[in-house]
Amino acid sequence: MGESKGSDKVTLKIPRPLYEKLQQIIPGTGYSSVTEFVVYVLRDLAATHELSEAEPYSEAELIRVKERLRSLGYL
Repeated sequence: MGESKGSDKVTLKIPRPLYEKLQQIIPGTGYSSVTEFVVYVLRDLAATHELSEAEPYSEAELIRVKERLRSLGYL
């Protein structure tokens, strides 16, 4: 991950096959780019994590997170 001075964004590297798979998934979803989609997913995951710091994950939440990660090719 790289940081540009004076910028509020950083570069994040992901495997090319995952990127290409996401390119195939996003048409028709309302996301204009892979970056926009990934930012949405990561924000959603971060928000879920913030909520869970006070309470443990429920079984349904764990299943949802695992399904999301599996669909993105991480599991």
